[in-house]
Amino acid sequence: MIGRSTDVLLQELLDHVVENNASDLHLSVGRPPIIRVDGELRALTEVPPLSKGDMDVIANILLRGDVAQRFQENRQEVDVSYHHKSGFRFRVNVYVSLQNIAVALRAIPRSIRTLEELGLPVDLERFTHPSQGFVIIAGPTGHGKTTTMVSLVDIVNHSRTGHIITIEDPVEYVFQEDRCLIHQREVRRDTTSFAQALRMALREDPNVVVVGEMRDLESIATALTIAETGHLVFTTLHTNDATQTIDRIVDVFPSSQQQQIRVQLAGTLTGIVSQRLLPKKGGGRVPAVELLMATPAVRNLIREGETAQIPGVIQTGAAAGMIPLERSLKSLINRGLVSPENASVYLSDPLLTVGADVA
Repeated sequence: MIGRSTDVLLQELLDHVVENNASDLHLSVGRPPIIRVDGELRALTEVPPLSKGDMDVIANILLRGDVAQRFQENRQEVDVSYHHKSGFRFRVNVYVSLQNIAVALRAIPRSIRTLEELGLPVDLERFTHPSQGFVIIAGPTGHGKTTTMVSLVDIVNHSRTGHIITIEDPVEYVFQEDRCLIHQREVRRDTTSFAQALRMALREDPNVVVVGEMRDLESIATALTIAETGHLVFTTLHTNDATQTIDRIVDVFPSSQQQQIRVQLAGTLTGIVSQRLLPKKGGGRVPAVELLMATPAVRNLIREGETAQIPGVIQTGAAAGMIPLERSLKSLINRGLVSPENASVYLSDPLLTVGADVA
């Protein structure tokens, strides 16, 4: 039975997250704690609903120093990282719902997993080979974008020398330097904003720049410029597929600049990984991916604004290493990793089927 002392309660809830391999913990007034396991929410009904006093104490434990001050000043939401005794770190968002404090905690594994351990195509490793370029990991929230990006960056760390700078909000995985010099910067703790840190990055002699998330016009424009000036850039974007990713980047700019951005993106893009995490038979989750490689044909389509043709290029681009999402889903079914019912949820066209015609 989980104890009722609020500080002990929080630690025991975090223990529960770690022991049950949960990805998230949700805490709010009037509800028992809720965890997410394999994508499904589960209420911990053995714990009484949390009170307003409980949530105030939990917020005081999680928020320290200037972060607590920022939250008290705006009384809306704030991001922070939190270290658990197990060695796990948690990405924490403290926010207000109906004038009461609520908290969402995302568990960050202690070690950075390899592509093989994540169940990702080993072909993704080719994104770590160039000395310059623009690699985008796309997908909905909670589908492993950051985990994939970190795995790729760690390949660089172990395979060649260089200077890696990360810009994150907050810092999630902590890299252990191997062959690379690594500096990790947290927005609002180590720098004022993504855009400011990106502007300064060029003065910090990087080889690789990791942007936790491209959030606005300025950060997208600066990331493109960094890639254009001879650096390898990794970033994430909340989009559903490669086509939408390209369109989102272009559309954030005024119409008068969009052709210039198409040219920049066409010239710098290395590839786009779009992924979904599906419930795995027997427990856990497994990724399905769409993989776009920036071939000359793809670059030309981007320059000409013909992104509607990109899905067709992916379908016929196996020789270049491209993977359509449907083929990835079929492979997972054929290998007995996911059910056809769960796979069909992620088909872009509901009329398509995920039959067993792929080896």
